[in-house]
Amino acid sequence: MKKVLINLALILIGFVIYFLQANFFSWFSIGGIRPNLFVIYILFIGLFGNRSMGIVYGAVWGIFLDLIYKTNVGINLIGLVLIGVIAILFNKNFSKDSRITVMFMVFGTTIIFEVITYFITYMLYSINVEVLSFIKILIVEIIYNILVTIIIYPLMQKFGYYMENEYKGNKILTKYF
Repeated sequence: MKKVLINLALILIGFVIYFLQANFFSWFSIGGIRPNLFVIYILFIGLFGNRSMGIVYGAVWGIFLDLIYKTNVGINLIGLVLIGVIAILFNKNFSKDSRITVMFMVFGTTIIFEVITYFITYMLYSINVEVLSFIKILIVEIIYNILVTIIIYPLMQKFGYYMENEYKGNKILTKYF
């Protein structure tokens, strides 16, 4: 029952993130650039959930965003699924207790997501490659994502450890002789 409530809370959080990204942050955009909250969201789910949650939520929200933004289905899908896979790898190799470590994770996943979506968009639409404007957008979005991560990290960590405890549990077996 707790897992169902956690998944319902994650779905509700996803819709709140969508409305924040679509409406609220449009008022606080810097040069038309807004933070990509879904990168942080999928990274969070991949870090604290079980092995497949980051991938599944990345796929579901990727399809949702592709359908809402009326882009070809697959651009956000591929990027967010890859973020889910990377989050699982980060969970195995790095500690999520440190705020700085999580900031570097957000830094890396934002770069990977934006480069992949830019490359896929380039391949599908044959747009001109404008490296300088892409780098400007990337730098502003990275700074924005890191600032948002700094602000919401305590909430992320508290809910994340609760979620991790429910999904992964304490698997340590102790033997008393």
